[in-house]
Amino acid sequence: MCDDDSLDDMVAFRLRQEALSRRTFGAVALGAGLVACAPAAASSSSSPSAASSAAVEISDAEVTIQTPDGTCDAYFVHPVNGAHAAVLVWPDIFGLRPAFREMGKRLAQSGYAVLVVNPFYRVQKAPTAPEHPNFEDPETRKALMGLAGTLTPATEVTDAKTFTAWLDQQPAVDKTKKMGTTGYCMGGPLVMRTAASVPDRIGAAATFHGGGLVTDKPDSPHLLIPQMKAKFLIAIAANDDAKQPDAKDKLKAGFAQASLPAEIEVYAGVNHGWCPPDSHVYDRAAAEKAWSRQLALFQSALG
Repeated sequence: MCDDDSLDDMVAFRLRQEALSRRTFGAVALGAGLVACAPAAASSSSSPSAASSAAVEISDAEVTIQTPDGTCDAYFVHPVNGAHAAVLVWPDIFGLRPAFREMGKRLAQSGYAVLVVNPFYRVQKAPTAPEHPNFEDPETRKALMGLAGTLTPATEVTDAKTFTAWLDQQPAVDKTKKMGTTGYCMGGPLVMRTAASVPDRIGAAATFHGGGLVTDKPDSPHLLIPQMKAKFLIAIAANDDAKQPDAKDKLKAGFAQASLPAEIEVYAGVNHGWCPPDSHVYDRAAAEKAWSRQLALFQSALG
């Protein structure tokens, strides 16, 4: 789960970047430096390779999904023609927003039927965070952590089963192919619970700067590995690894014992939150590397 430490890291990074701008460029260039630190615009032009020569034509829509606990607002995007392997995307603590819709589009352009959900639908419809959240603001931080605190292992299992079942009802989804799931930040544990809750459907799973994959609690997500059947990609931020250096080893041991293929890598020089293009700590090169590894996983496990 994304926690106070993770948010503090984002704040510290932003302040360092602003200080660097002041020292390097002086007062005249300060405004430009601050703009550079702001989240990137969430559009196809700002997402690297979002529209490529190989991209397929897509169709997208805002959808609502009835769950045992209410109505979830979500974004569904898929190739216009044919049926395709499905991918369920769990956003980070900032929730369903333009950046994740663009990431969903990019996946769909690679040939997948993609559902990006609002994990906080029980409490609030998207958007669930300000467009450019102020991490230093105690009220914003309190609100974000409060939303994250509404999720439990039980709600995560309920949602995993509901959303995968919804996907299998869509004409754009090929039910003969395994399904993928991805998660960012607090979405990491949701990926693992999804893979364990519907193991016969989930064939590929990826987490990016996932928080709380390994804990000392009896409901730690990594303890669910024996229930899974998916191939995994786990991309770890360098500063997350520095705080919990044994987590990757426990994950590797768990997947090895379950005889499940898993690519587990610490991405050097990047901070928690480096993948979404609107993040203050976005690292384009490292994010593109992680994206390419995700596509390779899906190609091998989903087709």
